[in-house]
Amino acid sequence: MNTRGNDNLPSNRPPTQRDLDPHLRRYAQRTVGMTASEIRALFAVASRPEVVSLAGGMPYLPALPLDSLADELAQMVSSEGMAALQYGSAQGTAQLREQICEVMALEGVRAHADDVTVTVGSQMALDMVTRIFCDPGDVVLAEAPSYVGALTTFASYQAQVVQVAMDDDGLVPGKLEAALDALAAQGRTPKFLYTIPNFHNPAGVTMAVQRRGEVLRLCAEHRVLVVEDNPYGLLGFEGKIYPAMRASDPDNVVYLGSFSKTFAPGLRVGWALAPHAVREKLVLAAESATLCPPAFTQFVVSRYLAQHDWKGQVKIYQEVYRERRDAMLAALAQHLPPGCTWTHPTGGFYVWLTVPEGLDTKAMLPRAVTERVAYVPGTAFYADGLGSRQMRLSFCYPTSERIVEGVRRLAAVLEGELELQRTFGSVRPRTVFGPQSPSPDTA
Repeated sequence: MNTRGNDNLPSNRPPTQRDLDPHLRRYAQRTVGMTASEIRALFAVASRPEVVSLAGGMPYLPALPLDSLADELAQMVSSEGMAALQYGSAQGTAQLREQICEVMALEGVRAHADDVTVTVGSQMALDMVTRIFCDPGDVVLAEAPSYVGALTTFASYQAQVVQVAMDDDGLVPGKLEAALDALAAQGRTPKFLYTIPNFHNPAGVTMAVQRRGEVLRLCAEHRVLVVEDNPYGLLGFEGKIYPAMRASDPDNVVYLGSFSKTFAPGLRVGWALAPHAVREKLVLAAESATLCPPAFTQFVVSRYLAQHDWKGQVKIYQEVYRERRDAMLAALAQHLPPGCTWTHPTGGFYVWLTVPEGLDTKAMLPRAVTERVAYVPGTAFYADGLGSRQMRLSFCYPTSERIVEGVRRLAAVLEGELELQRTFGSVRPRTVFGPQSPSPDTA
């Protein structure tokens, strides 16, 4: 008798009025790992104007020259509309792929446009990489904490995520080696290491240059592919561009990039740079997923890169985000109670905050929203339920004044939680192992 998912009833049993979802018995097993992220769950409340949202990583689009972009779009439709509005190649337009190579050259990457695949945001690239490499039960290595979108993608393909500790200098090579050795002792080889080396999401830290070489060496020795996700690499605040890991090992690194952070996320244009054989599999995966990425948005990005001072625009973004980073760090130092610690990012969008022992950031989120401030609990960034004392704070979108007010409100919430702790004692944080099932706070 055939059964599906967590349901012990036959898959061919007719649905009844008591079924919440009449299609439950039709879903594939992999859908068990498909759950809504905690970030998406926050949007409904965080978007309210009275709430200071320190949660979402939304770029500050008012910094763009919208009037001149509107004129350029009109000219593009007039002169190139027949091509921009037509079907295109599954790999992306040739001109944009050449321009992407010029962008990556700033990070020391020497690449050929033939090895670039344009995607609908870098999230699609990550999904395709996971799809072509991972069977159910395969192991993927990732930093602890790690990008929530990556964790949900790995779960959706039923991969087992083993997370490796970081410190202020990024992924710790000794911890990576220990994880690789432990897996080897079990007869298991990870399919790839997923890493965000620059201005990490959510931790805000940057992998030390020396460590990058050590990480690449360890992965090569253990025959593990490296997936380098680098959406923030050009958004440093100290005038330094770090060399991409791909630049040092082009044969064993798949590089993921995006224009969402340096231009506009609504266009959904990203890319993957892969070794040639892998590139071919990515193009086939792209064809099955979307047939071809939207030509229109590719033409928009390509014209922007050709006609505008996009490097100057990146500098404007850097200045805006540096000012807001400084405002957040100063406010944290001024308002937060003793026992709190946080990272000091040199670029990107995020600060990673650790609260005093005994507090649970997920449990106190409803109180924070009541006090009109939002953040993302640390548990969203772990595959095993850890992170109950951490939270991600984003400084990219609110103004400096709003950031200061948001931190002040957050401090009041923390003080209230500490007062409860002093009165009633600590509440043991809940621990959830494995992918979380859908619930009201994650839907």
